[in-house]
Amino acid sequence: MTSLVETPAEAPLAEIPAETSTSARPCPIGPVVELVFSRWTTPILWMLHERGVQRFVELERALGITPKVLTQRLRQMECDGLVSRTYHAEVPPRVEYEISELGESLAPVFSALTQWSEQNLAAVHQARAAYSGPLPR
Repeated sequence: MTSLVETPAEAPLAEIPAETSTSARPCPIGPVVELVFSRWTTPILWMLHERGVQRFVELERALGITPKVLTQRLRQMECDGLVSRTYHAEVPPRVEYEISELGESLAPVFSALTQWSEQNLAAVHQARAAYSGPLPR
């Protein structure tokens, strides 16, 4: 028995196995959503974008986040390249955070989401108020 030796890009859609067809591919924005839209990442990025360089305690107070969680998120964001950390060897030591160029490149995404929110959030609230089906648990 012979088989086709074509790559999925070359093969007609009907010949591509179901697991590699377009409908079975993972959402291409899934990793970005996981990276950027976690519980605290978005507010931290927004704060750094809006206010510029911030010290740890400034972020902690402004966001109402616990020091442990803020440390975890900032470390992960630094690892991901979204935030830059600057350590100043002073007494007492001073650490500052700022949004990186990569993090700043998300500004158009946040701008578009802000615009969508301003235009559509009222309609979402109306739809929720009018909904009479079972509520999610």
